[in-house]
Amino acid sequence: MNIYEAIGSIMKKGVAIGKDNYNQQQKFKYRGIDDVMNVFQPLMSEAGIFMVPEVLDAKREERLGRSGGNLIYSIMKVKYTFYAEDGSSVSATVIGEGMDSGDKASNKAMAVAMKYAMFQTFCIPTEEMPDPDAETPEPSKPVGLPPIPQNPQSPPPPLRRQEPAPQNPQPTTYFTCARCGKKLLPYTDSDGRPVSLRAHAEKSMQRFGEVLCLDCIQNKA
Repeated sequence: MNIYEAIGSIMKKGVAIGKDNYNQQQKFKYRGIDDVMNVFQPLMSEAGIFMVPEVLDAKREERLGRSGGNLIYSIMKVKYTFYAEDGSSVSATVIGEGMDSGDKASNKAMAVAMKYAMFQTFCIPTEEMPDPDAETPEPSKPVGLPPIPQNPQSPPPPLRRQEPAPQNPQPTTYFTCARCGKKLLPYTDSDGRPVSLRAHAEKSMQRFGEVLCLDCIQNKA
């Protein structure tokens, strides 16, 4: 019998495990790991199946309990491989979490992982955890990002470009030639440097006593 036939033979027996344990703190009934092992050990033995765990990843961190004591929180990624007598196998990889004030956090995590590997491999119904579609958690956000809007259907307000404050324009000074009446235009000197109208007017007043354009200055010279 290969592994697929062996697992199928167990599932045909219609295995049922009652919720005979009760969590006093969180107020719910559950199936304990001992209940699962007591039911499946004879069934797996009869079908010629054995199971081997392999810890793929393990994380531990310290947390502060309600009473102020220290708790060890363990998360373990465990691969369970089911083997049949002919050497065929299938694997199930699950996550187990456990918390303990002593040295049993990892043991609890592996026990939870094993229990759910059995539940999901052999399709054992359970009500220990609600279906994900049965509840909607509150909106959350990663640390450092702006809050998520409460109404996701409402588009965020459009970003407005902040225009620079208008500056007061400086009054423009015009100069006209005292002889021909033409308006003076900016120009560059023989060295290619720009000459402002005010500088030209001041130089013309010092030299000729009146403001003259370049043409009139040349004619007068």
